[in-house]
Amino acid sequence: MRPSLAVDLLDLLLPRGCLGCGDRIPPEETQGMVCGRCRTLLRAPPSPLCPRCGLPLGTGHPSGEACQECVRWPTCLASARAAVILEAPSGALVHALKYGGWRDLAPLMGDRMARVELPAGPEALVVPVPTTPGRRRMRGYNQAALLAVEVAGRRGARCLEALERPGGRSQVHLGPRAREANIRGSFRVIPALGSRIAGREVILVDDVLTTGATARSAAGTLARAGVERVHLLTFARALPFGEGGWGGTGR
Repeated sequence: MRPSLAVDLLDLLLPRGCLGCGDRIPPEETQGMVCGRCRTLLRAPPSPLCPRCGLPLGTGHPSGEACQECVRWPTCLASARAAVILEAPSGALVHALKYGGWRDLAPLMGDRMARVELPAGPEALVVPVPTTPGRRRMRGYNQAALLAVEVAGRRGARCLEALERPGGRSQVHLGPRAREANIRGSFRVIPALGSRIAGREVILVDDVLTTGATARSAAGTLARAGVERVHLLTFARALPFGEGGWGGTGR
């Protein structure tokens, strides 16, 4: 049986369902588990953006001025950028990667992330935000690490899992203050890797940015280990009053 005929028969007997919208993916669409329509609906954060944290500011805000969301960020967290806004269908993709075991989404999501312009130099290390050992065992992987590998490969950079998170309560469904208290002091640099990140610039990779509590804590840990600047890069950005806003899926 010809390979193309086998694929056609498989699509007929076991039609693929899009992980973004749930609809059947037409056989002529050969790119994985996300339909063409959902790919086009992945929307980049609209300009103007905060020059530091990348938050969409709305047309009434002067371009080039920073916002109030990142005014209290530590100096070491130099910037944050996201590939898309956390709204349908991006939220479904984040959930499928994080909780559904759909590891094959990482190349699609990582490719979108790698296209984002960052104020980081070409020698920056790519470091994923770690999950706890318990969650990693349960899922079989760390979704941020999968994304970091994809980003690093497309940027021609080195990926280094330099951080660890021994334990802690999930950030999901927590408000801003609870997230801040919950994540404080949760990260540490793996001792054997401390010398490899000191004096370096780091691109910190995660799936979603919400309040920034996770990023601030991880960036502070990296700074204490001698990292010069940290640039956060996520697949999605939750807006304060949008789908998946504060208390939603992310960090």
